[in-house]
Parts: sequence; structure tokens; C-alpha cells
Amino acid sequence: VLCLLAADNEEDVALQIHFTLIQAFCCENHINIVRVSNMRRLAEILGGVKPGGEPVDLHCVLLTNPQSSLMKDPALSTVSGFCRESRFLDQWVPVVHLPDR
Repeated sequence: VLCLLAADNEEDVALQIHFTLIQAFCCENHINIVRVSNMRRLAEILGGVKPGGEPVDLHCVLLTNPQSSLMKDPALSTVSGFCRESRFLDQWVPVVHLPDR
């Protein structure tokens, strides 16, 4: 399981409080967390942008692999390793910067 937290505006106090609660929940339940900058780009990657419109709300995305018991997903395993390494470096919520296209 992986939790993506996406935000471009660090000054939104309500969103930061929301993220703090989500991060606490994820840490208590051993869910990997990655913070993503550039929410518009994330929406494009995930197909959440309507033509000519604003992206849908993707501030918090939870990724799961329903087939995890049958076969391990190599992409999720790689991200999980990245999160584990970040925790060893005392960076509990690593940040991934998505470039514009």
C-alpha cells in the first residue's frame, strides 16, 4: 500500500493539518507515504484532468495491489524500497518533484 500526498500550495493551513493527520495514520499502520509536487502533472499521469478543465482533487491517493498475494508488483516494491531508505535517513515523508511537460 502506498499513500501519495500531492500539494503545490504549502501555505494552505487546512490542507497541511489534513496531511499531518493522514501521515500519522499511515505511520501507525505501516503505509508508505510519498509527497508529490505538481498536482496538475500527477493528475495528467493518472488521467484525472478533464479536457480544458481543472484537475480532479488528487491531494491524497491511496495505491493498493489487489494481486499482491499472487505476484509482487515490481514498481510498488521499488517505491517501497525508496520509502524504507528515506526513513533510514530520517526523511519520513520523501518528496518527489514531478516536472511539467
